Amino acid sequence: MDSANTLADCHPYCDMPQFQIQAPFEPKGDQPKAIAQLTKYLQAGNRYQTLLGATGTGKTHTIARVIDKIGKPTLLLAHNKTLAAQLCNELREFFPNNAVEYFISYYDYYQPEAYIPVTDTYIAKTSSINEEIDMLRHSATRSLFERQDVIVVASISCIYGLGIPSEYLKASIPLRVGEEVNLRGVIRDLVSVQYSRNDLEMGRGKFRVKGDVLEIGPAYEDRIIRVEFFGDEIDAIRYVDPVTGATMQSLEGVSVYPARHFVTPEERLKEACDAIEVELKEQLEVFEKEGKLLEAQRLEQRTRYDLEILREVGFCNGVENYSRHLAGRAAGQTPECLLDYFPKDWLLAIDESHVTLPQLQGMYNGDQSRKRVLIDHGFRLPSAADNRPLKAEEFWQKVSQCVFISATPGTWELEVSDGKFDIITKDEKKEIKRYKTGTGRVVEQVIRPTGVLDPEIFVRPTQGQVDDLYGEIQERTQKGERTLVTTLTKRMAEDLTEYFQERGVKVRYLHSEINSIERIEILQDLRQGEFDVLIGVNLLREGLDLPEVSLVAILDADKEGYLRAERSLIQTMGRAARHINGQAILYADNMTDSMDRAISETERRRAIQMKYNEDHGVTPQPIIKRQNNSILAFLEVSRRLKAEELDVVYEHAKDIPMENIPELITQFEAQMKEAAKKLEFEKAAEFRDKIKHLRDKLIGR
Repeated sequence: MDSANTLADCHPYCDMPQFQIQAPFEPKGDQPKAIAQLTKYLQAGNRYQTLLGATGTGKTHTIARVIDKIGKPTLLLAHNKTLAAQLCNELREFFPNNAVEYFISYYDYYQPEAYIPVTDTYIAKTSSINEEIDMLRHSATRSLFERQDVIVVASISCIYGLGIPSEYLKASIPLRVGEEVNLRGVIRDLVSVQYSRNDLEMGRGKFRVKGDVLEIGPAYEDRIIRVEFFGDEIDAIRYVDPVTGATMQSLEGVSVYPARHFVTPEERLKEACDAIEVELKEQLEVFEKEGKLLEAQRLEQRTRYDLEILREVGFCNGVENYSRHLAGRAAGQTPECLLDYFPKDWLLAIDESHVTLPQLQGMYNGDQSRKRVLIDHGFRLPSAADNRPLKAEEFWQKVSQCVFISATPGTWELEVSDGKFDIITKDEKKEIKRYKTGTGRVVEQVIRPTGVLDPEIFVRPTQGQVDDLYGEIQERTQKGERTLVTTLTKRMAEDLTEYFQERGVKVRYLHSEINSIERIEILQDLRQGEFDVLIGVNLLREGLDLPEVSLVAILDADKEGYLRAERSLIQTMGRAARHINGQAILYADNMTDSMDRAISETERRRAIQMKYNEDHGVTPQPIIKRQNNSILAFLEVSRRLKAEELDVVYEHAKDIPMENIPELITQFEAQMKEAAKKLEFEKAAEFRDKIKHLRDKLIGR
């Protein structure tokens, strides 16, 4: 079934607002040209195009302008949820009157089901679902059904199964003022789409009835829908505040969408259970022929127990492993995911594509290797393998137009965009031919609005590199500038840090064994001048925005490998591209091919930037970026703040990334309950009001 086509046909947009970008500044540098070219290529119907944007050139502003001009619902894919949150916040500032949604995995913690044959160890699935993020996921799919002006910023989790869009839409409950409808019938419909009745406590996925008034807590927002009946006629529909009960908005009509994305009609559930029975019988015969009696017994016991629960309540632990039967798909058929909730004509943009695409292409194989072990040892039926992320080729079959965004695009995206870059090997070209189905363009954006140039590059020998580096650090410290040093190993980072500390340098190291909170605080301290030098391994590349850094030093730059590949070198050197005095020093005894290409590309961009500045009389200006307190900007689950710290955080609510707000709400709720327990009701009420304000920020109100 082509869900996207089905949705496009049955859910037309009527009088929907178009994108309305609001930016405090006009495009500058290469941005106007890049916006015009990308818009032209997309309007011409090209399938693939690449925005090759140097670090700090305002790629997000460019893509926002392109979305505004194209006017299509857009999915912006990021390689991690932190970057996704950052992009979502930026786009909400550009599009305050449009639907900018956030779609990431809703697990705070997730341990997948697994089996280790060597030690005969079975690991059951354990997880903790974040209710606030689940609400945002539902909000995203609701917006895609109801609006044209939608941008969904998502992580790679969007390629995992997400029910059947057509069934989800079909299961929605339309309510209109003046419509004659039986209240009991509406209640039955709500229960059938997995809402639960609770007359005492309202919340997401719940409803209650008081006389002729029905109140519903939608799964996709924290406002309450109040439906007032006069006999069998709907007299009024209102959005009301969940805390005060005050009317927020009167409505002529509303559609209530299911509480979960996985909606299975009763007749489909019966057919699914019968199909599971048939598959179980077939698999038991296979095990018995192979003499796997233990596996056969284990499989029969587990599956029959699940079937009993499914028939009784329509749900069981691990129900996703039966998704193929519940959805009525054939073996191996592509599962539906977030992409199928988009209409027929939509746009995909992939940020940091050189990192995101390898993740996308590798998700399927990792998932299948774990599932195969479970199936072979009788923990799951073979159909469990069809509960999976999309394969790369399945993903691209769902995409009509795409813009790759990166300072260092990979060979695949350059090739499918017809880039004129001679960096693709014969083997890579063979692999690329499997995917190449259209042509597009590569658009360069190397001129920064501030006029800042790419860093000046120096190559120096490794002999005496530490002492030479010490001298460079001293020079920059006296100017109040910062230095980044990248090493090949954690041990070297620690030893070098100790050496510099003994010589009076204010220095810290950063590597993967340092937890997330401390990692962010270290970066914040560097910006604020608590220390002058940061030494790390591979954490000094994409997404590290440090305008105070004027020098990047790369030790052992000639040691070929992932950390010293061409794209890694360009990204690492780019950390100094936000400073008007930016320089990069590569310590090496040999000029490797990767070094040569990275240096050539950086010098090419630098020459273009210098000529532009000369021709237009531009004087490079330093980037001034607000320094947020690390507690405010990077609140995380692993840290429980005190009441006074929470108050400080709340005072700077506008600076908190969206992905951190659910945890902040959780901590305020804990404080509110504690205050109520101590009978400190005024304090509890203050916490309640703050929670409401944060929830409004979360859903973009």
